[in-house]
Amino acid sequence: MSKSLKRVTRALQDGGLDTQPVEVGQATTAQMAADLVGCTTDQIAKSIIFRGEESGAAILFITAGGNRVDDAKASALAGEPLGKADAALIRAQTGFAIGGVSPVGHLTSPRAFFDPRLNAFDQVWAAAGTPRHVFPIAPADLLRLSGAEEADFTA
Repeated sequence: MSKSLKRVTRALQDGGLDTQPVEVGQATTAQMAADLVGCTTDQIAKSIIFRGEESGAAILFITAGGNRVDDAKASALAGEPLGKADAALIRAQTGFAIGGVSPVGHLTSPRAFFDPRLNAFDQVWAAAGTPRHVFPIAPADLLRLSGAEEADFTA
């Protein structure tokens, strides 16, 4: 088991959840992930990382799979202009590689924002630290464990 997958599993356990990540194969889009686990696209909780242009910090936006982060809304929430986070920043601050960024189990917990659309479901699926693993979770538990703030930031 990879270090990233272990961190996510530990974060779920430490959060009082009895859920385990499952290996489903590599998915490069929310639709592909939804097809692999048998859910709707919006039940995929995407972890989108931006770089704060002033702070240099990774900022996490957890959004429903069918939604897109609106740059202006996201920047307003973050309180600074946002730019593209490169692979090195993401790896250094979260401990995850692009394609497997989990909303929980980060090396350094980023400021995080949560898409209210996810609350429409009893269960959502999120990346578990690798491009091949996901875990099921209730949106309220994901919000709690991620430390995110519920906010409107989608287009």
